Amino acid sequence: MSTVSTTVEVSGMTCGHCVSSVSEELEALAGVESVDVDLNAGGISTVTITSEAALSPAEIGEAVAEAGYLVVANEA
Repeated sequence: MSTVSTTVEVSGMTCGHCVSSVSEELEALAGVESVDVDLNAGGISTVTITSEAALSPAEIGEAVAEAGYLVVANEA
């Protein structure tokens, strides 16, 4: 089974708690297998989501917003 990797850039994350909040919300999405966050405290952090199928930018944005952060760029 192949997986899809989606990378988004998220602003406002500053610490490990931020990382776990965003990861938890994204991991709750259907089909998500893993979330890898490259934290850039106070800047733009890169979040890589590995999932069974492509995720829509809207559902990723909503999950990140649920954690209290903002997706600033979304690359397919």
